[in-house]
Amino acid sequence: MQGMLYVIPTPVGNLEDITLRALRLLKECDVVLAEDTRVTQKLLTHYQIQKPLFAYHKDNEHAQTQKWLSRLMEGKKICLVSDAGTPGISDPGFYIIRACLERQIPTQVLPGPTAFVPALVNSGLPTDAFTFLGFIPHKKGRKKFLESVAQSLYTSVFYESTHRIKKLAVEMLQSLPEGRKVCFAKEISKIHEKYFRGSVGEICRQLMEEDERGEWVVMVEPKKNNKHEPQ
Repeated sequence: MQGMLYVIPTPVGNLEDITLRALRLLKECDVVLAEDTRVTQKLLTHYQIQKPLFAYHKDNEHAQTQKWLSRLMEGKKICLVSDAGTPGISDPGFYIIRACLERQIPTQVLPGPTAFVPALVNSGLPTDAFTFLGFIPHKKGRKKFLESVAQSLYTSVFYESTHRIKKLAVEMLQSLPEGRKVCFAKEISKIHEKYFRGSVGEICRQLMEEDERGEWVVMVEPKKNNKHEPQ
């Protein structure tokens, strides 16, 4: 009998942001595959869950996937988690999920935390249509990426590393009209959650004085004079 791969979203900040179903499956499964076992162990310990933990991340997923596919074919129930949020959304998960589907191994993806969703809803920017772009390129392609964002007819949503957030603000000032509305959201669901809303020029000046540490979600309003903009 085949097993089941459960894709379990975990809190992006507050440990209470996890569903009852997620906790039940973590208790019932045979194995937990974790992006970082140290991070996941803290979560399991908080909820008094004891399960075998194995590392499954971007550096070993190709080598490890066949092993876990075999366990699933033997009938094992496996939970896949990332450090925070939903696996597969800018986190490991796509590769093993696709492999399961190709082999007709059952999968279930639970609804749950994803950092960009609450950030977008609380941004004040249009939410009826948006484009999620993952992480902005670290080096090559940043200018082209931002030029594309500048022309988008939908709200653009993407992630940026804490080490490059101030650099990004300056790059956006160079690539976007200074009056274009943006929102930078920091540390979603954590104690130091904070939002910066305003024009590109305003936000650039604010961020120069800000402690850049934390996880960041960046949102940019659509290009002017489109169907999402009031005339």
